[in-house]
Amino acid sequence: MNKRQETDRLKKEDGMSGSVENEILEALAEFTDALEKGEVAQRLTCRQVKLNLESSHYSPQLVKSTRKVLGVSQPLFARFLGVSAKTVRSWEQGVNPPSPMACRFMDEIRRAPAHWAARLREVVVTDSACESLKL
Repeated sequence: MNKRQETDRLKKEDGMSGSVENEILEALAEFTDALEKGEVAQRLTCRQVKLNLESSHYSPQLVKSTRKVLGVSQPLFARFLGVSAKTVRSWEQGVNPPSPMACRFMDEIRRAPAHWAARLREVVVTDSACESLKL
């Protein structure tokens, strides 16, 4: 008796016709059968997505240029990237290279600067004692 027949038999015994449980059991039985026969790709929809997300190498000048694209200070840029101002300063001075994650984020900023500048404007919080920031 295969998995499908066994599932059908169990459903009849439990009186589970037309229920959600029934549909789940049927789908699992079909999946198990496809796995056992090595037919997953032929019987079920399978998608594999590959992304080309190789990040750029960021020189000190490119880090600074990326920050300037947004028109923000080192502390604001650092806060936006989730790092310290000291870290951004070290990148711009060539002391340390940016992490791969920071490089990916800066790649995205360089691809769509208007989007990220608008996003920065959305998250600006001003202190009532200070004048509003202009980004």
